[in-house]
Amino acid sequence: METILNAISEFSGFIWGYPMMILLLGGGLFLTIRLGFFQIIFFPHTLKHTIGKIFEKNKGDGTISPFQAFTSALASTAGATNIVGVPVAIAFGGPGAIFWMWVVAIIGMSTKYSEIVLGIKYREKNKDGVYVGGPMYYIRKGLNWKFASWLFAFGLMIEIIPGVMVQTNSISTLTEGSFGLPTWLTGIILMTLISIVVFGGIKRIGSVAEKIVPFMILTYIGGAIGVMVINIDQFPEVMKLIFVHAFQPISAAGGFAGAGFAAAVRWGLARGLYSNEAGMGTASIAHSAAHTPHPSRQGLWGIFSVFIDTIVLCTITAFTVLVSGAWKDVKPSNASDMVSDAFAGLMGETWGPIFVSSLLLIFVISTIGVLIFYGEKQAEYLYGSKASKVMRVVYICAVFVGAIGGLQFVWELVDLTLALFVIPNVIAILFLSKEVKELTDDYRNNFLQQRSKDNTFSG
Repeated sequence: METILNAISEFSGFIWGYPMMILLLGGGLFLTIRLGFFQIIFFPHTLKHTIGKIFEKNKGDGTISPFQAFTSALASTAGATNIVGVPVAIAFGGPGAIFWMWVVAIIGMSTKYSEIVLGIKYREKNKDGVYVGGPMYYIRKGLNWKFASWLFAFGLMIEIIPGVMVQTNSISTLTEGSFGLPTWLTGIILMTLISIVVFGGIKRIGSVAEKIVPFMILTYIGGAIGVMVINIDQFPEVMKLIFVHAFQPISAAGGFAGAGFAAAVRWGLARGLYSNEAGMGTASIAHSAAHTPHPSRQGLWGIFSVFIDTIVLCTITAFTVLVSGAWKDVKPSNASDMVSDAFAGLMGETWGPIFVSSLLLIFVISTIGVLIFYGEKQAEYLYGSKASKVMRVVYICAVFVGAIGGLQFVWELVDLTLALFVIPNVIAILFLSKEVKELTDDYRNNFLQQRSKDNTFSG
């Protein structure tokens, strides 16, 4: 068994090294150029028609509001990847990794935008009258690639099981250390809370997400700003470290072992790609249920979500561990403790870790709720609505099993099953990029002009 696990781990490490980075980064660059740098040129427009239209009355067909779709999709990315993943990138790639994280975020905006646009175009209503969509629909309906569609759906459906286990184990371990709660009790609490959310379907998930996610993000940002304020004198040096060592090696300092140029690029790109999930296609599953008058209008939320997830949250985490000096004080093997260490300087040795653990607990609950919804939709697509209910029970059981640390050999499959659905999704988006461009041009040249005329007439 150990030999098999080692083989799986090595193969997964290879796939998620340069091959996957070339596919995701290269695909994002292609889309960025084909769409005329839409995510950059139209960024002010994106802000105006996303965060600036939160309270606007729903327009167009759909099941949930555009903001609920956005917060539901963001719930699956915001959290552990921002708080734990960024310090790992700094530990192994140095401060320069943050620069490359920014680069891949800007490029990834075009990928996530394209996923959502296609998700809206090819969505359909299920037997319950709920709008459903995502890569499995646009791969089959747009390209008639039935096997690739099946591969995406099956890969994601299976990947949710170890994905849920990893999430729950990370939080049960933290709560045991911070609050003294036994892992089995954390497992039962998580099962109960998550069941309440997921048994309400996408409407309840959207309702919960739109309340919890903004609260979590604002609370975390507030605490991080506090850490940055008390270390404000370190900012000039931190900015220098980021930009200089994005291109030059950095030597060892304290617990930091040093990093070369290649490590900065690799870890920065990997963290950026993994944190915002651009290219994975999962966001389009949630966004396909949104009310929207035009596919590109909902696609704007994809651009904004990458901005919030990577440019804002990941950057704030990076600044927090860099200005506080935690990146030099904590060894790379314990990189996940950097944020707690940074907050300890603001809140004390006891309350700092408790604050971070509490936030992660809430993040994980919302994340797992959305992940289970994603898994259910794959089961429904493959085998019907009854299968989706069966998988819901399987995922909820996985919450408890993961919390107590059971079936750890399954966790080795996370990255491998992830590749099973990321690869067909990115390839499909590239083949359907012409349709994305046509819809984007229609949005720019026709939809926006018509809206402008209507507003002028009504005014």
